[in-house]
Amino acid sequence: MFAKQKILALIPARGGSKGIKDKNIIPLAGKPLIAYSIEAAKKSKYIDSIVVTTDSERIAEVAKEYGARVPFLRPAELAADTSKTIDAVLHAIKTLKSMDENYNTLVLLQPTQPLRTVDDIDKAIELYYENGENGLVSISQVDDSPLLIRSINDDGKLVNLLSQNSTCRRQDMPDYYKVNGCIYINKIDELNENTSFNDNKVPFIMTKEHSVDIDEINDLWIAEYYLKKLINENKR
Repeated sequence: MFAKQKILALIPARGGSKGIKDKNIIPLAGKPLIAYSIEAAKKSKYIDSIVVTTDSERIAEVAKEYGARVPFLRPAELAADTSKTIDAVLHAIKTLKSMDENYNTLVLLQPTQPLRTVDDIDKAIELYYENGENGLVSISQVDDSPLLIRSINDDGKLVNLLSQNSTCRRQDMPDYYKVNGCIYINKIDELNENTSFNDNKVPFIMTKEHSVDIDEINDLWIAEYYLKKLINENKR
């Protein structure tokens, strides 16, 4: 709880995955992937409840083992490749309300970002409330400046992504950031089917090391390297 506002941490973890089979529970440095998000949320001094929304009995069992609640299973139609996260979120909130569980604030934590720490989560929550409960999204700095990115048009010519002149030293280029998928925070009463979490306006800047996203097998190797580094630094 923060300023008498009840906070729900929701972890969406469907069973299907195209890139990596059983991705959300694949072993990473001795634990299933989803465990890292659950354990970070459990350490938060503000989060009141941690719920995993999943269509998978296997994921549900693993989530419970590591301390999350799975009070219901997500319908299959909300766990397809084409399903939207917001639909699963709205279903979860509606179902919890039917169980007499009401929350003010949603902290959405995707299980594919295992390097996110409790410090990241709590600082993001504090920033969210400092900004008048406007939607927050975590971001990290990109290595490649959009000033140097091009597409190729139908005539086979290069087209600049940005109209800004790119003739400048790399060190003089402005900083650019990407949505890293680690943390989204929103007022629950304002959520609807048109909500786009990626378009939240309050930026919470995270390090690139904490922003690793597990999408391919190679990402697991990168995450394991940084996890060992974090553990050695006693940051988890």
